[in-house]
Amino acid sequence: MPEYPEVTVYIERLEAMRAENHTAKRALTDPRILSGIGNAYSDEILHRAGMSPFKQTGAMSDRDLAALHRAAIDVLEEWTERLRADVGDGFPEKVTAFRPEMAVHGKYRQPCPVCGKAVQRIRYADNEANYCAQCQTPALTRSRRREAPLPPRGRLPPDRHGIPAPVWSG
Repeated sequence: MPEYPEVTVYIERLEAMRAENHTAKRALTDPRILSGIGNAYSDEILHRAGMSPFKQTGAMSDRDLAALHRAAIDVLEEWTERLRADVGDGFPEKVTAFRPEMAVHGKYRQPCPVCGKAVQRIRYADNEANYCAQCQTPALTRSRRREAPLPPRGRLPPDRHGIPAPVWSG
């Protein structure tokens, strides 16, 4: 049993991601798996992780899930800080998911801030996925990992809050 409750929650969420085989985009926006991540932030998280929104959760490795987890923390913390700085002590006058500073959400046909290729959009049902086909393909994901590799199998580094990550065995 982990000594930190946050680690237990983290492990449970990872197991929930792989419990049913969905696309990464759907898994991130499913409130039964993760609560509070909507369409806009899921696009940003997947872009930051260098992961296709169409990657199947059942095929995700522990390294994929660790990269997705790290990207989610980084993106959500970054946007929390930005929005707090914009509003200060007040309440936002205009609440919108479309922010000019976002990398891919709402940026259809605009250049990706990482590679300069046009951001793509897929519409489905009442939703859409905005992504960079160049940055979020398996080949580039592998090259990004070579440039900034995750630690070897075993213990992952603690997160920004000092919470140790679980030991990966897969």
